[in-house]
Amino acid sequence: MGPAQIDRRTAGRALLLLFSLWFLISLSHASRLSPSMQNLEVQKHLRRLNKPPLKTIQSPDGDIIDCVHISNQPAFDHPFLKDHKIQTRPTYHPEGLFDENKVSEKPKELSNPINQLWHANGRCPENTIPVRRTKEDDVLRASSVKRYGKKRHRTIPQPRSADPDLINQSGHQHAIAYVEGDKFYGAKATINVWEPKIQQPNEFSLSQLWILGGSFGQDLNSIEAGWQVSPDLYGDNNTRLFTYWTSDAYQATGCYNLLCSGFIQVSSDIAMGASISPVSGFRNSQYDISILIWKDPNEGHWWMQFGNDYVLGYWPSFLFSYLADSASMIEWGGEVVNSEADGLHTLTQMGSGHFPEEGFGKASYFRNIQVVDSSNNLKAPKGIGTFTEQSNCYDVQTGSNGDWGHYFYYGGPGRNQNCP
Repeated sequence: MGPAQIDRRTAGRALLLLFSLWFLISLSHASRLSPSMQNLEVQKHLRRLNKPPLKTIQSPDGDIIDCVHISNQPAFDHPFLKDHKIQTRPTYHPEGLFDENKVSEKPKELSNPINQLWHANGRCPENTIPVRRTKEDDVLRASSVKRYGKKRHRTIPQPRSADPDLINQSGHQHAIAYVEGDKFYGAKATINVWEPKIQQPNEFSLSQLWILGGSFGQDLNSIEAGWQVSPDLYGDNNTRLFTYWTSDAYQATGCYNLLCSGFIQVSSDIAMGASISPVSGFRNSQYDISILIWKDPNEGHWWMQFGNDYVLGYWPSFLFSYLADSASMIEWGGEVVNSEADGLHTLTQMGSGHFPEEGFGKASYFRNIQVVDSSNNLKAPKGIGTFTEQSNCYDVQTGSNGDWGHYFYYGGPGRNQNCP
C-alpha cells in the first residue's frame, strides 16, 4: 500500500470523524431547541383554537367556557367555509320523533333534566356559541400537536369481521347493536349516562351512536356523538358530551368536538366537550340524554339535536364522500380502549361497569333507538344485530317493549374472573 493510499484513508477517517462530531453536536443542539420549538407550535395551535370571547364563564369543574361570536367559531378556518352562509336551523326535522314527555315512556326513576356543569355560573348570549377553552396541558397530553383531538385509527367496530383478533390488536373493544343493508339518513337514541372508571389515563370509555358510510378501509366516513370519559383528552374523569367526524377512517380529517374546522355550531346553550351533570348511580336515580342526527333533505347537511330542545349545529355535506349521499350502517353502543400489556385485560369499565343481565338501575342502556329513512321519517330499525369482541368482558342484550321501543343493555367491568 503506497503513501498516497494511506493518506487518502487517513483523510477519509478524519472526515468521517469530523462528520460524526458535527452530527452529534447538531443532535445536541436540536434537542436543546426542540422544547422551545414545541412550545411555539403549541401556542400557535392554542391561538388557532381559542377564538377571542365576548364573555367567559368559569365552570365549577375547572373548565373555562368562552362565548365566541357564531361567525368566529373554529369551523370557519376551513378553506371551503370562508364564504359559507350559516344555516341557523334545519329546513326539516324528521317526522315521527318519539315523544319523550309521554308519562308511559319515562319510568318514575327517570327525573330531573340533565344539564352541563358550566350552566351553574351563567349562559352565553345570543349570537354566540359556548366553546370549551383548550389549555396548554390539554395539547401536551397528546402524542403530538397534530394528533391532538383526534382518535386513533381503527376505532370502529366491524361486526362483519369473522376474526375478532384483527380488531383486538387495535386495543379498542365494543358492545354494540347495529343495522345495515339499507340507505340511512340519520339515527336517534336515548342514552343512559354514567361515569365509568378508567384504569389508565390513555384509555377511555364512551357510549355513542355511529353514522357510517363507505368501507372499513381507508375511505370510511363517520359521524359520532354521545358521552365519554377520557382523561387523556380532558385531563379529568368527568362524563362529557362529545361529537366526532372523519371522512378518511381517522387518518387526517376530523376531530372531537370543535377541535378542528368542520362542525358548525348554532346553539348558544350546549358546549361540546363540557361535563354532563348529574350522572346515574348504581341502584339509584337514572339519567339519560337523547341524541338525534339526521340529514336535511333540502340542504344535505347532517344536523345534531341534543334532548328535545337543543339543535346544536351541523356537519356540511361537502366534508364527506359517502355520507354526502346517505349512510350504509348505523351503530349504537359502547367502546373502551384496552392498553394493558402482557395479555392482561384492562379494568376500564364500559357503561355502568355492570353486565346487561343485571338490568335497570344497574346496567347501562340505550332506549328508543330509531333510524331515519329516505322519506325523512323516524322509524324502528329492522334486523338489529349485536356485536362484541369479548362478551365475558363487555356484553350486549337487546329487547323491545311499548315504553322503550327497541332498546338494549350493554357494558361490563372489563377484567374479571372470566375475562383475565
